[in-house]
Amino acid sequence: GDNIVLSLTRIDQIRHIDRANNTVTVDAGCILQNVQDAASGVNLLYPLSLGAEGSCTIGGTLSTNAGGTSVLRYGNARDLCLGLEVVTAEGEIWDGLKGLRKDNSGYDLRDLFIGSEGTLGIITGAVLKLFPKPAAQVVAFVATPSPEDAMHLFEKARARFDTALTGFELMSDICLNLVLKHHPGARSPMSTPSPWYLLIEFTDLHSEDKCRAGIQSLLQDGLESALISDAVIAESIAQSKALWALRESISVSQGAEGKAIKHDIAVPISTIAAFINDAQAAVAAAYPNVRPITFGHLGDGNLHFNFSSAPGDDQATFFALQTPINRIVHDIVRSYGGTISAEHGLGVLRRDEAHAYRSAVEKRMMAAIKAAFDPVGIMNPEKLLG
Repeated sequence: GDNIVLSLTRIDQIRHIDRANNTVTVDAGCILQNVQDAASGVNLLYPLSLGAEGSCTIGGTLSTNAGGTSVLRYGNARDLCLGLEVVTAEGEIWDGLKGLRKDNSGYDLRDLFIGSEGTLGIITGAVLKLFPKPAAQVVAFVATPSPEDAMHLFEKARARFDTALTGFELMSDICLNLVLKHHPGARSPMSTPSPWYLLIEFTDLHSEDKCRAGIQSLLQDGLESALISDAVIAESIAQSKALWALRESISVSQGAEGKAIKHDIAVPISTIAAFINDAQAAVAAAYPNVRPITFGHLGDGNLHFNFSSAPGDDQATFFALQTPINRIVHDIVRSYGGTISAEHGLGVLRRDEAHAYRSAVEKRMMAAIKAAFDPVGIMNPEKLLG
């Protein structure tokens, strides 16, 4: 229709790095990887990391409150942002570029704009948190019998490593097999197949040897208690990248396989194993031929709970099941106190479903905020709220 597409990719400057304050001030059009590199250049870390980091912009990550692979240690994009610069629907500029970690002087406007998908205003700049760069970053790939066993290992890892545990990713054997099928250079790190796998990342500010010793002790404990059946620890940066590539290639591999029915859900971490069992069983009972493609960030409760058709099945017939499968999955998510949009935003695809699950009070409050910030309805119309 008459919508306008606005690109901020030419607003892409790193404005200022404050090493004493551990912050960087950037334009919203900066590519995420460029911000990571700028921080690394002064021996600091901007920890937001996701598969699209070579192309996504800071404004995009903030407008969707992006998650990624390091949420367990560092939090979502909202947790990594101290201040914003925003152009309002009236064409005014709100200068909220404060590098403050404490500010109780009024409503937190910053947090309203983050995650609002551009429906309240246009983010043009941000002050982001930086962190000390780890001296060691060690990755392990682990075979585990079940999500329940994976959760028990996670509890042990969290108790031993606390903030040194930066990533705890879960994937099924179907996911790994899709990657091996569609990426000729990919190789399984395991000598024998397993129903489930974990990719675990640890960091240490001081010593790689200390980090490795702790990991080896954890994995040995896991083997002795039958929580895991096999494990490998990367011995180089190249091996670490190869292990992460297996995890990050799942979505592309599923796309290469054919149409996909996707869900970006989150439930309380304590219920994630039970959710997987219940939701997979419910979909299988209704549609036995669909394949569950389950992977995601077990450490923060966010799963990409997807489905593909059985090999050889008609793609159009399979994709016609999207609405009833969505309803099955999302009703179970709701029963577990979860959300149907964890880190990808709502856009148009999930807008109406999310609205149906909201209480009347929540609907009124969100509508009032939208009306106050964008009374004419020109900011990303038809998204998020409709």
